[in-house]
Amino acid sequence: MSEAIQVGKFVELTYKVTDKKSGHVLTRVDFPLGYVHGHNEILAPFVHKELEGRSAGDVIEVPIDGNLIFGPRDESLVFTDHIDNVPEEYRQVGTSILMENDEGQTRSFIVTRMDGETLTVDGNNPLCGREVVFTLEILTVRDATGEEIKAGGATGAQPDVDPSLMRPV
Repeated sequence: MSEAIQVGKFVELTYKVTDKKSGHVLTRVDFPLGYVHGHNEILAPFVHKELEGRSAGDVIEVPIDGNLIFGPRDESLVFTDHIDNVPEEYRQVGTSILMENDEGQTRSFIVTRMDGETLTVDGNNPLCGREVVFTLEILTVRDATGEEIKAGGATGAQPDVDPSLMRPV
């Protein structure tokens, strides 16, 4: 009998996030992501709740309404400017830019569009206004070691991943 996910268990899984409307995969994690359940909540709390009681080999789908988590899209967070006003290093779709307002609050903006004359950035979370499905495949469930509990996750060798490969699909 395989072990079930519960507090104190070390869990490894992979996942993908799919836009429910279009069917496009928005992001995926294909190398095992390890954590200690109840000690290091790496995903949204309701995803962790859906994982409880599951075992290695299980594949689950968790529908998520981006509006409930991140709120509705706020078009006042979308800005378009002449490309000459934007530093060269930000002139690529998908680039993340950390901006600060007059009160010192910061927000991450993503370059979403660019043409020969203008560049558009969006401060909304990419899941705002979207319904998505998290598909999670549970690879490992076992008792966590004391070292893993202290660290909140895996403590051994980590995958050697080229950072340039870690981008949304």
